[in-house]
Amino acid sequence: MYDRRFFRTRLGQAALVSIAAMVTFVGLSGQIAVTTPAVPLAVGEQVEIA
Repeated sequence: MYDRRFFRTRLGQAALVSIAAMVTFVGLSGQIAVTTPAVPLAVGEQVEIA
């Protein structure tokens, strides 16, 4: 699709940096542990208005 001449240009180098950043982001986001957030408990009385 692209040849070596493309990657020697500034646009080609920017494309390589962008690809590397995306790969790094995907790799790091896979390391994030997905946990369910703790539900805050209401402390005190609840009053209902009828």
